[in-house]
Amino acid sequence: MSSHPNSATAQLPSIDIPNRNWPKWISAAVSILLLAVIGRQLGQLDRAALLASIPASPGFWVALLAYYLALPLSEWIIFRRLWGLPIEGFAALLRKLVSNEVLLGYSGELSFYAWARRRSGISAAPFGAIKDVSILSALAGNVATLAMMALAWPFVAHLGNGIRLRDVALSIAAVLLTSIAIGLLKRRIFSLPGDQLRFVMGVHLARLAATTLLSGLVWHCALPTVPLTLWIVLAALQLLVTRLPFIPNKDLLFAGAALLIAGPGSDISRLIAIVASIILVIHLLVGLLLSAADLVREARE
Repeated sequence: MSSHPNSATAQLPSIDIPNRNWPKWISAAVSILLLAVIGRQLGQLDRAALLASIPASPGFWVALLAYYLALPLSEWIIFRRLWGLPIEGFAALLRKLVSNEVLLGYSGELSFYAWARRRSGISAAPFGAIKDVSILSALAGNVATLAMMALAWPFVAHLGNGIRLRDVALSIAAVLLTSIAIGLLKRRIFSLPGDQLRFVMGVHLARLAATTLLSGLVWHCALPTVPLTLWIVLAALQLLVTRLPFIPNKDLLFAGAALLIAGPGSDISRLIAIVASIILVIHLLVGLLLSAADLVREARE
């Protein structure tokens, strides 16, 4: 894997922006907004109940850490190939993840773009690469959704009144149409050359497969009485349900799928809620540390 910026990427035209301080102000604004939202959400947490329900298994925490870091690590590998991104870029990608999860979707991309514009050693046109990586992430998700639908259809069919065939058909049509549109317009949409696009797509698909397996492993370590294979099937169904756009009551549908797989006597719903709460706390703590460090660094510059 090359550790130097690709010449094809380096030749992309730069954008001449008169005010060179705008990335600094965007970065500071995102940090302040993150701190405000994080403070509010930390104040609303039932910390005593959460601490009492945290799994004690070391395997749980190892799997959860791997699951949490999978997305920023995969993106670091991608941008390392495209830009020769240094290790300090991993913190910026963690901040991107937290911004997207805690604030608004794609606020993380804006924050990461502002960070990249301030680094003279990075490509002169980071917008094109960030845009392409984001689009290919969505496209990889579409591919995974269609594959999961084909594999999980027997389970989906057994959900009965919890899901309507019309909603499934509309969702599949939307996923297919957006994927086909991206394929037909790829020369106009994408800035990166074909070999880099294929590399990015491959990393995204590998990351989706890894996070699905790790999600199942996290749940299995917390509730080992349920076989790992069933947890992986449940993780695949979660990926499927969350990505289908026209399916109503997704949380209820996923809960029904969990009961169908593990049986009515299991404590799966509570475990899934606990894991989601732990991930939220990790988002908040990581965001708190990174935003505070960013504001301190801005004040010194």
